Amino acid sequence: MRIAVIGGTGLIGSKVVGILRAEGHEAVPFSLSGGVDLLTGEGLDDALKGADVVVNLTNSPTFDDASADFFRTTMDNLLAAAHRAGVGHAVILSIVGVDQVPDLAYYRAKALQEDILASGPVPYSIVRATQFFEFIDSVISWVADESTVRLPATPVQPMAADDVARAVADVSVGSPLLGIRDVAGPEVFPLDELGRITLAAHDDPRTVVTDAGAGMFAAVPGNALIAEEGAVLAHTAYRKWLT
Repeated sequence: MRIAVIGGTGLIGSKVVGILRAEGHEAVPFSLSGGVDLLTGEGLDDALKGADVVVNLTNSPTFDDASADFFRTTMDNLLAAAHRAGVGHAVILSIVGVDQVPDLAYYRAKALQEDILASGPVPYSIVRATQFFEFIDSVISWVADESTVRLPATPVQPMAADDVARAVADVSVGSPLLGIRDVAGPEVFPLDELGRITLAAHDDPRTVVTDAGAGMFAAVPGNALIAEEGAVLAHTAYRKWLT
């Protein structure tokens, strides 16, 4: 099976390509640096020539209101090119609970991306994943100073990037879902507690203060970021991953 992976040199994309190649598929990574530009459509027709599946793992360069224009333009270009090439399956990576957090511009934009894909001309699958272990340090950095990290107690269910890639690869070689598959980590943590676990593992002496208004995850209502019944749960635990 020939699978075009757009954004195939990034954190998840490179892992997806590796998994698919190890399983005998012709997985081909494409990226902006390699001449494929989803915003302009440049290089797309050549990238998708002969592809059975296209996986879109590109991401908006910003998390603000401009992200909606990015996803609208890139999805319109991708689906038009995929339709011209006769691609039989289009896959994107999204976020668990993305349609339940309207106060975050980036989440609204990702929900828009899902809607465009679902209403497009190509059979599709949406993989929704929870937050990546690899991004926890960044989440902490957004709300930290020299002595304190301020985090809300928002429940999260993070997972390893390796497990996200595995889920995307599995969906890519299957029949189009014509819907959504949720994937999540095996454990649920309040975000402030996850911060304490992370700092302790790094021997970081800073104190985590629970602050319901701190950072972007303060806008998340209730258990919006927790996978619902029926989700595929990964096996990698956060503390084990940290070691």
